[in-house]
Amino acid sequence: MKLIKYNNINDDEKVIECCECIKNGGVVIFPTETVYGIGVNALDEKAVKKIFLVKGRPSDNPLIVHISNYDMLGQVCDIDKISIIERKLMDSFWPGPFTIILPKKDTISDLVTAGLDTVGVRMPNNHVALKLVENAGVPIAAPSANISGKPSGTTVEDIIDEIGDKVDYIIDAGMCDIGIESTVVKLIDNKIKILRPGKISKEDIENVIGEGNVFLDKKLFESVKKEEKVESPGMKHRHYAPNIKCILVYSNDEDKQIEEINKIIVDNVEKYNNILVLGFKEHKKYFDESMFIDFGSKYDLSEISKNIFTALRRLDKLDCDLCIIEGVDKKGIGTGIMNRLIRACEYNYVEV
Repeated sequence: MKLIKYNNINDDEKVIECCECIKNGGVVIFPTETVYGIGVNALDEKAVKKIFLVKGRPSDNPLIVHISNYDMLGQVCDIDKISIIERKLMDSFWPGPFTIILPKKDTISDLVTAGLDTVGVRMPNNHVALKLVENAGVPIAAPSANISGKPSGTTVEDIIDEIGDKVDYIIDAGMCDIGIESTVVKLIDNKIKILRPGKISKEDIENVIGEGNVFLDKKLFESVKKEEKVESPGMKHRHYAPNIKCILVYSNDEDKQIEEINKIIVDNVEKYNNILVLGFKEHKKYFDESMFIDFGSKYDLSEISKNIFTALRRLDKLDCDLCIIEGVDKKGIGTGIMNRLIRACEYNYVEV
């Protein structure tokens, strides 16, 4: 594995080396504005297989394909079947943390799409990612850079020990800006269904296509049966989870939320040796500070989004066997945060 440090546009030439690797069937870990991705040529089935081997990823979990411009969209999907609504959304949110499910072309392997006739496509809003795709000259299939089921990687430090020796290149450009994966949507009966929430919220999409034309998939906060097919990553299988047991607690009443967490601590103090709380920096004073990790301010959900996966990864490095996590309001990016936390806690969720 070769590690490339990317500091600014003066390092663009270093990315070209990685493009050649992609063209030749290699595997490159690269930054996006959301999380780091493990990328290969989406048109090369042998290369795509390497992603599943590196991650230990189930084959029924589809991949997202990244493009750098609208011309490349024609390599991935049937552009004649793209509706006015879909075009409007792409024009509004690309480049950005927004993935749309479209009819796939035969050039895209069934391995990429988990056997579906649709493919998730996005144009990332990250200079390095766009440079990589553009100069490779091919769409890049790229799930998050982590072992399947573990928290996604938002810094190279999170990733390198876990899978660094299984890829050809890693481009280190520092911490990702957003911290949770892209919003994934699909057009159904002229309305947009959100399959995976992210930075681009239901409200953001409604501002483009009108109120009442966007709805959340009912599976966002529920487990999916093993035999069910899904069209987006993050809907099925164990996801984002540390090794220790976690419980997610939420209330729209702040005092009740703190009270419930303290109750869970008291109820479990004899069962677990060390109990840790992951929550708002403003709430540190309500708990044993030596067993508290803050993931950001309750007034800044974007900060929490950026920090959440790194915080979840910290849990496995600490001497604790139960973590209680504070929930956030399911509005805006909070919907995406709660979707990730509920799955990280494997549906151990208490709402009071």
